[in-house]
Amino acid sequence: MSSIDKPTDQQAAHGARDADSRAATEAALFEAFGGVRGMVETTVPGLVFVAIYTVKRDIHVAAIAALGLSLLLGLARLVRKDTLKHAFSGVFGVAFGAVFAMMSGDAKNFYLPGMLYSLGLAVAYIVSAVAGYPLMGLILGPVFKENLSWRTRNPGRKTAYTKASWAWGLILLAKSAVLFPLYWWGDVTQLGWVKVALGIPPMLLSVYLTWIFLSKAPPPIDVFAEMEEAERAEREAKAATR
Repeated sequence: MSSIDKPTDQQAAHGARDADSRAATEAALFEAFGGVRGMVETTVPGLVFVAIYTVKRDIHVAAIAALGLSLLLGLARLVRKDTLKHAFSGVFGVAFGAVFAMMSGDAKNFYLPGMLYSLGLAVAYIVSAVAGYPLMGLILGPVFKENLSWRTRNPGRKTAYTKASWAWGLILLAKSAVLFPLYWWGDVTQLGWVKVALGIPPMLLSVYLTWIFLSKAPPPIDVFAEMEEAERAEREAKAATR
């Protein structure tokens, strides 16, 4: 390899920064969305519900089994001292759907709260992107310790967050466009199995696109580090004047 072909120290440093940025983005996305385990925890209770209902045709048995499994998954996180925010959201969603299905006597209503939540989230992503406050930036900004600095000080990241919000919104809208006709005109087993099938792949696609957009964006501005540095400088200035 000639000296021209050899990477310079500057190129090597740039590559290392890119690798660090990609790793930080992956870690932030896993923290924000629960990773593969979080996706499984939100999908498996629905799978249990539709499987038991398909065999037993008993709403109460299916709903209680799904809720029990969701509680066990939450307890497993508690025992392992993992973060509970994804477990709590999963338990709450399953409990709401189970109660709604049992009270209405319609097994399809087990899935309705989650479907309405996904539709509302899709609208929120799109509206926020149009308004210039992309929801993905509001979600991930604190995770990256940049808060809202991306809006005024880092336009490249604002663009990435806007693209990611559009991606999430359109993918969730497409998912809703498949599920709601099944809710209105299909039967519960059709709705249940299709909803299970559409549980993880759309989220994986959304997370992957978010990772692509953010990995190509400028690095985040660590506003917490800036605040700490400003406080340190202020203390040193006061100490120097004494």
